[in-house]
Order: sequence, then C-alpha cells, then structure tokens
Amino acid sequence: MAATELGAAEAGGRMVRAEDLPLARRVGAFCFVLVAYFFYAWSWNTVDVLRPYISQSLNLSLEQAGVLYSVQALGALIGAVINGQLADRFGRRNALAAVMVCFGLSLLAGAIITSFEQALVQRFSLGYFTGSMFPITVGIYSGLFHPAVRGRIAGVVMGVYNLAVSAQGVAAKFIFEAGLSWKLLLWAGAVPVVLAAFAFLVVPDDRRMRPYGAADGPPTAAAKLPIAELFRAGVRRQTLLLTAMTGLNFFAYQAFTGWATTYLKTERGFQDADIGAAIGWQFLGAAAGGFFWGWVGDRFGRRAAASGFIIAAGMVLVYLYAPLNADLLKIVAFCYGLVLSASVVWGPWLAELYPPHLRSTAASIFNWGRVVSFMAPVLTAYVAQGFGLQFAMALAVPSFLVAALVWLSLPETLKR
Repeated sequence: MAATELGAAEAGGRMVRAEDLPLARRVGAFCFVLVAYFFYAWSWNTVDVLRPYISQSLNLSLEQAGVLYSVQALGALIGAVINGQLADRFGRRNALAAVMVCFGLSLLAGAIITSFEQALVQRFSLGYFTGSMFPITVGIYSGLFHPAVRGRIAGVVMGVYNLAVSAQGVAAKFIFEAGLSWKLLLWAGAVPVVLAAFAFLVVPDDRRMRPYGAADGPPTAAAKLPIAELFRAGVRRQTLLLTAMTGLNFFAYQAFTGWATTYLKTERGFQDADIGAAIGWQFLGAAAGGFFWGWVGDRFGRRAAASGFIIAAGMVLVYLYAPLNADLLKIVAFCYGLVLSASVVWGPWLAELYPPHLRSTAASIFNWGRVVSFMAPVLTAYVAQGFGLQFAMALAVPSFLVAALVWLSLPETLKR
C-alpha cells in the first residue's frame, strides 16, 4: 500500500496494519518518541540532580528534600495506572501529546515556586505525568515493530534515558561553572510543550492502526476501566505475579543500590573519588546492558533475560563481601550495572502478555512495584540498626533470586 493511500485510509477512519506502513514512517515515529523520552528522563531526574539547589532556595531540611522524591514517585505510580488506561481508551498518540505538554509545564513551574508546599504540588504533578511515559511509549513502539526486534528497541529507549541523565549532568556542570542559575535547567520543559503538536503529524493514529502482527481485534480498549481486564479469570494470577516481580526488583534496587555509596564510604572506607568513579562505571554498565539484554530477549526469548537477575544476586555478594580495591570496584560496579538492566525486556514482554488493546495498561504494571520501593528504605534502615548495613543490603540477593524465579514461571511471548 502506498504512503498516500495509507494517509487517506487514516484520514478516512479506515483501519491500516502497522506492517503496511513504510519503515521510514515507523522509524520517524519512533525517533519522535525517543525525543519525548529524553525530556521525560531529563524532567524526572531533576529531583536528584538539583536536590541541593532546590533545598537551598526553599530552605528545606534533609527530610523535606527527601519527601520531594517520595511525592514524585507516588505521582508516577498514580499517573501510570490512570493514564495508561486513558491511553488505551483514547489513543496512545493522543496521550503522548497531552502528557508532553503537562510534564513540560510541570517542570517549568519549578522555576517559580517559592515554598515547600508548592514544591510538593509541583513534584507530584511532574511525577504524575512523567510516570505515564513508560506505558505510553511501550504501547506505541510495541504496536509499530515486529516482536523479534522489540527487545532491542527497548534497549535503545533505555539508552536514551541514560543519555538524558548524562546530558543533564554535563549541562549542570557548564551552568555552574559559568555562574548561571540552576533554574535554567528547568527551562528544558519548554521543548516538549512546543514539540507535542508534532506528534499528530509524525506518530500514526493507533486508533486506526492494527498492531504489528496482531490478529483482528480492537486497537483500543472499550471498557471504562481497562485495568479490570488484567484481573479477569485466566490472567489474574499472571498479573499478581508480575506485580510481585516488579516489586521485588524495586525492593532489591533500593536495598542495595540505594545504600551503596553510604556502605562504600562508611563500611569499606573508599575515598569520595573512588565512589564517584564506581557510580560512573555502574552507569556505563547499565547503558551497555540495555542493548545487550534487549538482544538477548529478541534472540532467546523474554524469559532468558531472567538470568541477569540471577547474576545480579551474585554481584551483590561480591560487592559486599569480596576484598576490593579501587580498580576492582569499578569492574564490579560495571558488571552490576550491566546485569541490572536485564529488566529492559519487561516493556515489550508486558505488552505481549495481554491483548493488544491493553498494551499501555499492561506496561503500567512495571510502576506498580514502586509501592514496595516506598517501604524499602525504611525497612532496610531498621534491619541495618539491628544487624548491620551489610546484612540489610544483602536482602537484595533473595529479592533478585525470587524475582528471577517468578520471571521464569511466567509465559514466553516470543515465538520463533
């Protein structure tokens, strides 16, 4: 089918197949999504990168500064659940454009707030809309491309996220060295606001497009609460297991990674420069791991990537108990980041485990596990007081292993 015929079909409300769209158009749509994802990652991470400057400008205590992240994470959880369903009902392209405008404006609002209360509202709003980006993005690219390449596509998406974090760090360094205001970093929110209108020109209307390789069926959800379909008979157990798996992942991450710098400094006596280098190498490992595990998921199946969590459990033990010098620490940190990225295949896998009209709602399951992450810092701190920080961080080992077992118990979606 020619591109002009496809355009006429979409304009006339007729259904088209994703595989009939020219590759250039599908790649162009994906590139637009990547740009939106870059600014989502930029917006989300301002809560960490700019924390000391936000705290200083608003005279916040350490506890208040920490609450800003918790509020943002809570907003992300709620936004993923609600907006994932709205995307499935009213179109993922439409949801993408709306969310880009809203999280852009929320980030810009951070430049004018003057109190802790206003910061809470701003961060909740930012979390609510940025939390929607993962399920919306998964819903779009999983409908545009063949299942055999979706893992690598997810790896590219993760790479863009890491690129945004790195770019924000570089931009912050340049701004501070130039003596400029840190609030200039918040003005990046204007970009997604301006670009949002182009979504209607670049991204195909998924309400008129049958997902790649999908059988006949509705492209969007008809139910008022699509999430209810995730708990119907036949898939309820699967949904609960997926929720437990993502929760264990978030708990393991918070139990180990959340305390890693504290442990290296207070328990192992590493210098600040060595700790910073280790974090940098972990970031590089995570970036490489996104591409590697995306390839593994496409080549050997989504469940094959569960081996990454098994290796991650072993890397935690090495990190905590093996004698390490500064050079070995970098290697271990890189390997830990590499295997931690195994969850990159969860995006396409979650979308494939359910009917196509539930792609974004299903992908939002990834964020449901954030409920556990709220409790992880408090629980691990309590355990650390009684048994030591090393033991508390080691709780990540059984968490990774159980998550891997749950992962392996669930259905494989990639058929070769």
